[in-house]
Amino acid sequence: MALMTGEEYIESIRKLDMQVFMFGEKVENPVDNPILRPSLNSVRMTYDLAQDPQYQDLMTAISPETGERINRFTHLHQSTTDLVNKVKMQRLLGQETASCFQRCVGMDAFNAIYSTTFEVDAAHGTHYFNNFKKLMFDAQTRDLTVDGAMTDPKGDRSKGPHAQEDPDLYLHVVERRPDGIVVRGAKAHQTGAINSHEIIVMPTSAMAPEDRDYAVAFAVPIDTPGILMIIGRQSCDTRKLEEGTLDVGNSEFGGVEALVVFDDVFVPNDRIFLNGETEFAGLLVERFAGYHR
Repeated sequence: MALMTGEEYIESIRKLDMQVFMFGEKVENPVDNPILRPSLNSVRMTYDLAQDPQYQDLMTAISPETGERINRFTHLHQSTTDLVNKVKMQRLLGQETASCFQRCVGMDAFNAIYSTTFEVDAAHGTHYFNNFKKLMFDAQTRDLTVDGAMTDPKGDRSKGPHAQEDPDLYLHVVERRPDGIVVRGAKAHQTGAINSHEIIVMPTSAMAPEDRDYAVAFAVPIDTPGILMIIGRQSCDTRKLEEGTLDVGNSEFGGVEALVVFDDVFVPNDRIFLNGETEFAGLLVERFAGYHR
């Protein structure tokens, strides 16, 4: 499949059956909501610029796995040149939008999970590496936007996940089934979640053996049943709607964060990248942080 155009991206998000809430009410169509649309426009720019021949080397790359040209946001870094081009791409997008373009966390999650799942498989005989490669190929082939989710609400930060008074303050496995797992909890401050096709969930910190149920990583479509997103308030989120306002800020582009709630969400086995291997939770966080500096 060819790289999506910006308009094709917009329409692909419109087709998703997301559960989004803002100001205490459900948002029926986030794509056309005047408060939320600027954030979608920022992600659209990552698609529009990828179509521009003068920015091809920055916005796209050749996949070493398929040999096809892909969006750099779904690419695995292969060299120092890739890392330099990543920074130049981000700088270009910042100049074009003066805003957050929302795909960086997903890109960095790709690179961290790729290497970590390989090592988990070597230690435990699991199949997480192949699971992740399937997701990666799908994202590259279909030119998907993938959100990365790491931050939990946490509660009492002096205690580990298993010791919290409310067990749902860290996302965790509540049921293990032959065909997959069921997870419950939330991920906070998720930039661009409502503008993504997929969400990758990762642990938020190193885990002790007692935290086995919290050492979980996986990916699911953003409109999977049981996922709902509560839009976080911005200081100027309604300014664009106020008649007679002289200073509307950045009226075309913007960012948006959401609390993403997982209300007993089922994750199939082939979508799991970590499931109880606590000794690798901290390693995954460290590698993600290294890419996300």
